[in-house]
Amino acid sequence: MIKTLKETACGQTVIVKRLTGEGPVKRRIMDMGITKGVSIFVRKVAPLGDPVEITVRGYELSLRKADAEMIEVESERKIGLESGRTIEAESEKNQKE
Repeated sequence: MIKTLKETACGQTVIVKRLTGEGPVKRRIMDMGITKGVSIFVRKVAPLGDPVEITVRGYELSLRKADAEMIEVESERKIGLESGRTIEAESEKNQKE
C-alpha cells in the first residue's frame, strides 16, 4: 500500500516511491536528498503534526507537513519481502552508504 510520508508513524523506516510535487517544490525536496529509492527513518512528529523530523542519507531533516504529503513511500519491510532481500541485508546496505 502506497502512503505519504505525512501518514508514516514515528519510528518507522520507509522507502521513497515517488515525489508528487511539481517545479521548484519538487526540486527543493530532491536537493535535500529525498529521491526515489532512498530510505527515510521518521524520528519525531510534532504534537500537531508539523514539522516531521526524519533521518535521510545519514543526516537529520525537518519537513513541513505539506512537503511530507508530496512524498509517496512504502514500508521497508514490504520492499524487502517483495524483492527477496532480508531487512538485515537492507540495513547493512544503508549503513555502508
